[in-house]
Amino acid sequence: MSTTTSTSTEETKSSQPDDEQQEKKKKPIRPERVLSGVQPTGSLHLGNYLGAIRQWVDFQNEDQFNDDGEVVPVENFFCVVDLHAITMPHDPKDLQESTLSSAALYLAAGIDPTKSKIFVQSHVPAHSELAWLLNCITPMGWLERMIQFKEKAKKQGESVGVGLFSYPILMAADIMLYQSTKVPVGEDQRQHLELTRDIVRRFNDLFCKGNPYKKRCKAAGVPSRPVFVEPDAIILKEGARVMSLTDGSSKMSKSDPSDASRINVLDDPKTIRDKIKRCKTDAIPGIEWDNPDRPEATNLLNIYSAVQPTKRTKEEILKEVGEMTWGEFKPVIADAIVNHLTPIQDRYYEVRNDPDALNEILKQGADAANEVAERTLLNTKVAMGFNIPPPAAPPASK
Repeated sequence: MSTTTSTSTEETKSSQPDDEQQEKKKKPIRPERVLSGVQPTGSLHLGNYLGAIRQWVDFQNEDQFNDDGEVVPVENFFCVVDLHAITMPHDPKDLQESTLSSAALYLAAGIDPTKSKIFVQSHVPAHSELAWLLNCITPMGWLERMIQFKEKAKKQGESVGVGLFSYPILMAADIMLYQSTKVPVGEDQRQHLELTRDIVRRFNDLFCKGNPYKKRCKAAGVPSRPVFVEPDAIILKEGARVMSLTDGSSKMSKSDPSDASRINVLDDPKTIRDKIKRCKTDAIPGIEWDNPDRPEATNLLNIYSAVQPTKRTKEEILKEVGEMTWGEFKPVIADAIVNHLTPIQDRYYEVRNDPDALNEILKQGADAANEVAERTLLNTKVAMGFNIPPPAAPPASK
């Protein structure tokens, strides 16, 4: 009896490591895929850089972890969204130049083509095609609730185009095309990401269920799982929302008619200092953070904090500048911005002076993006019931 008990205990103990190993084996680490982009209209400004591009660089260079503390492999897709740029009036002669300039700034800011795919949105035709397919299944009411359309339509009046109305569907197509699991968003884009999640659920529910779907997938040689995954938000870091220099309650924007409202990434030192010197402030003594009655103070402190060479706490920054007058603080923040942007500008002009190298990087990025996009588009068409032509026969050998 005792012998049997002893043997049973030993067997239980010896099986425990195997159980633990099986537990580890059965949960493979799911890779993440990140997609983001910035419009090439006008000159990229400090808000584009601090609120988007620099955070892409951080995400690209930092290890990402899952809930179990394991490092997760990440694929990054960063594109110049030129198709979005034409939803508002634009000058054709400027579009090509601003597209290449934006791509060069991505590289100058630290996006590494060996770690991330950098490409131009229109170089991947599947963006437009998937957007049309999604247009056909998205209820009008979903788009009518989009706040950004209402705001921009007020400015455009009757000249507003259909493209602006369906802009969020193109954004959804951008995200869904790469099976993106993570999307960097600010507060103004949260509604669009939620729309994307709604479209994902609607598509999968309409087309990715039952035996007929499985048969179509089998005939086409594609997986019979749901076509799309629901993306999650990457919440942008504190201070990433950069406000206008002329109105601390409005976001810094390239569409603002006043160039004095923004610091462009390529502004020269004198221009930067002049804009900071003339930017809107208040008459209250001292400089403080997060006072709702002092949005300009919060904005300038956020900018100053963001361009520091090393990370500093709010307390450390306020200890340095909190008792300054605006006349004392403005030269300090202007110098900090100039010092931060100068190496980026130097790298930008280096990249722009080698157009062949820039175009080759964009081509390689587009080739990699097309490979993923075409696979998703095929799966989408199979799910929707399109007639898929057979693959072309290889050329006959002589």
